[in-house]
Amino acid sequence: MITAIVLYDLPPSIGLEECRAHFTKIAPDFLKAKGFVRKQFICRKEGGVAGGVYMWETQADAEAFYSGPWRDGIRARYGNDPKIQYFETVALTDKATGKAGAI
Repeated sequence: MITAIVLYDLPPSIGLEECRAHFTKIAPDFLKAKGFVRKQFICRKEGGVAGGVYMWETQADAEAFYSGPWRDGIRARYGNDPKIQYFETVALTDKATGKAGAI
C-alpha cells in the first residue's frame, strides 16, 4: 500500500471555501481510478496551499494517475505543478472501522 502526499500552490483567488466546494464536487470521480483506495482532500486554513493525502494499491497506479489528465487539470486550475511524495504505508489505524495494525 502506498501513501502519496500531494501539494500545490493556490492562487490568491482560491481560498478554503472555494477548495471545499470544488473538492466536494470532484470527490466521486476518484472512485474510478485504477488502484485508488482513499483520499483526504486538504487545504491550509489560511489558503495558499491545497492537495491531498492518497492511498493507492501500488506506486505504479499512483504514478499513472498523476501523469495523466489529472496533472493537466492541476496546471490549468492552479497554474503550477504538484509536489508529490510517496511513502510505503506500513500500518494503519482507522477508528471508523475499528481496525488497527500492519498492512
